[in-house]
Amino acid sequence: MGNSYPMPPPRNTPKAETLRGLVERVVFHNEENGYCILKIVPDGKTGTASLIGKAPRVVAGEEFEARGVWEPNRDFGPQFKADELKLKRPDSLGGIERYLGSGLIKGIGPAHAKRIVEKFGPKVFDIIENESKKLEDVEGVGKKRRLEIRESWMKQKALHSIMLFLHQHGISSSRALRIYKTYGDEAQAVLKENPYRMAQDIRGIGFKTADDIAYRLGVANEAPERLKAGLLHVLETAAQNGHCCFPEVKTIEKAIELLGAANELLQAQIEQLIESDQIERVTSDAGTPARNDDAENAGRSARTTFLYLPHLRAAEQSIAASVKALAASPPAYPPIDEEAALAWVMKKTGKELAESQQRAVREALRQRLLIITGGPGVGKTTILRSILLILQSKQVKLVLAAPTGRAAKRLSESTGLDAKTLHRLLEYQGEGGWGRHRGKPLVGDLFVVDEASMIDAPLMAQFLSALPPGAHLLIVGDADQLPSVGPGMVLHDLISSGAVPCVKLTEIFRQAASSRIITSAHAINRGLVPDLKPASRSDFFFLEASEPEEIRDLIVQLAHTRLPTKYGFDPIADIQVLTPMNRNLLGTASLNHSLQLALNPPNEVKFEIERFQTTFRVGDKVIQTHNNYDKEVFNGDIGHITAIDADPVKLHVRFDAQRTVEYEPGELDELQPAYALTIHKSQGSEFPCVIIPVSTQHYVLLERSLIYTAITRAKKLCILVGDEKALSLAVSKQESRKRFTGLRELL
Repeated sequence: MGNSYPMPPPRNTPKAETLRGLVERVVFHNEENGYCILKIVPDGKTGTASLIGKAPRVVAGEEFEARGVWEPNRDFGPQFKADELKLKRPDSLGGIERYLGSGLIKGIGPAHAKRIVEKFGPKVFDIIENESKKLEDVEGVGKKRRLEIRESWMKQKALHSIMLFLHQHGISSSRALRIYKTYGDEAQAVLKENPYRMAQDIRGIGFKTADDIAYRLGVANEAPERLKAGLLHVLETAAQNGHCCFPEVKTIEKAIELLGAANELLQAQIEQLIESDQIERVTSDAGTPARNDDAENAGRSARTTFLYLPHLRAAEQSIAASVKALAASPPAYPPIDEEAALAWVMKKTGKELAESQQRAVREALRQRLLIITGGPGVGKTTILRSILLILQSKQVKLVLAAPTGRAAKRLSESTGLDAKTLHRLLEYQGEGGWGRHRGKPLVGDLFVVDEASMIDAPLMAQFLSALPPGAHLLIVGDADQLPSVGPGMVLHDLISSGAVPCVKLTEIFRQAASSRIITSAHAINRGLVPDLKPASRSDFFFLEASEPEEIRDLIVQLAHTRLPTKYGFDPIADIQVLTPMNRNLLGTASLNHSLQLALNPPNEVKFEIERFQTTFRVGDKVIQTHNNYDKEVFNGDIGHITAIDADPVKLHVRFDAQRTVEYEPGELDELQPAYALTIHKSQGSEFPCVIIPVSTQHYVLLERSLIYTAITRAKKLCILVGDEKALSLAVSKQESRKRFTGLRELL
């Protein structure tokens, strides 16, 4: 590369600068998110350098202007990391020739580009556009090729002008690309007519971005489309926070806060949205339909008006109809002698079933639809295995599923039967499309769904609608765990409605009762702070530390040396840190950084790559953050980086013994380090050892279901590190149960 480049400034104080020059070669470009790696020739230099940035499209020969910083890279030399990247058609003849010959224009390759530029010089673009007949004077260009060249050029020009329009209105390249992909040549017209459509149509563009763009385009503050979009945004935010519906009064309060508009103007737009079927209004006699904190609602009987997004109302209605139909039908199993079956299964498994467990098995054989619920150590797995063995011996076709890949794997391991994720079972096709539905139902006699507390209303509605006529359903889960990330509290609502036969298991069995993980979890569930006194032969410890820095350092020390030394745990494979949030010193980002430095530090041998503000290193533990159906990896899957290729850059992640998946640089926004995970992300999983920070720094999120869920992820050892005051605050709060849903009332 020569010595023509400045050495990059020290890493802790990178100085932003503006760089201009020519794109020599496009090494990599991801059309989905605009991520690109370019070889560039900066102005005034002779050698090439690497530039990393985002652009909707890049063509060799274009001139660029980039704002960013030089960063050192052990393997590739200095790279310019651009926060802003603007590209324009070249002016120089060499640039024009490379630009035309880059494959951008159909019908022109490098040889034709050379001849066309030699003949027309800098006027070439004008000739193609306005006097394309003249192109036929160039050797090798006939009428057909000439028409192809002009049509291709006009398409590129339209894209260019739309991109220019979007950039002029402050829209970043990656967003501009998404907008263009969604609306094509109509993009300008759509944005001028109603920029708020973007919030509905394009993933990753929310109301706030659309509102900012609308402001730049001169949309008035009280424009009806702005008020409607704001109201929809309030309901969508409520859904993201787990609510299926939201009180009309609260919706208006939040919209006033967001939009600064008058109550009566918003009320008028609500009526418009109802008229155009964009929202639904439901009046409930039961105060809040199921704001699931009954104490708060005791004695309230006023009629309350709720607003729903139509798909969430439809999901709840669909669940209610399916559940009522199932619960009303008797079972259709082959004849079974219950006593003989119980004696047979106990002999086969070698496990004596307690009276409460036998009752649960009998109930499952007598019902078309049954819920089995209870905390850890109450024998849910033993009961489920017994039920399945009995029915399998009667040739009943069994279908097992769970909400996540890890939960499905655990179900499979505990029953010895194949289990799938619900998405895979229902043949999810992305963008809300499903291969299995009412018109093309699943095949089976008994459907078992485990970890049901994690299932949100839309997914449960889809699953129930795909059950074949005559199906039986067994729902297993712990209703006291965190509710689903998506909207609804389906398991809780089904149980509390009283409309579904339910076996609630409360007896902790002898072996489990000796585990302080289990007794502590049950204590927390009853609203009590568990016994925190140290015990020598215990699987549950509380280590006192008050300051966030002290908590973080103690967690790193435990994972790095103390626990591996004392218990023989593999620090990366066996130990999992679970934390309530992503941000702050005790959030996933900060803890992952500290744990990665301790457990998998950089060295000369290990290859590493930095993308999307994250360093990935061979040996790292990582988690997939989106469902990727092409790669068959799903949100929540945990893997290890086994190799990183340098040229072309590729990352290899092993997700289980059989499966290694490759990632290109632009796809690395789907991966995050997984030394520390949020408690939500850990649902449905188990780990040999779990460490949980408990700090008042998380007080907004700390609550009973969260701590209970985290503790019950640990199989052999659970350690809480932090402040006793924060733990007692968490145990006394029940925030996650406060969700507005209508399912219980519908049932």
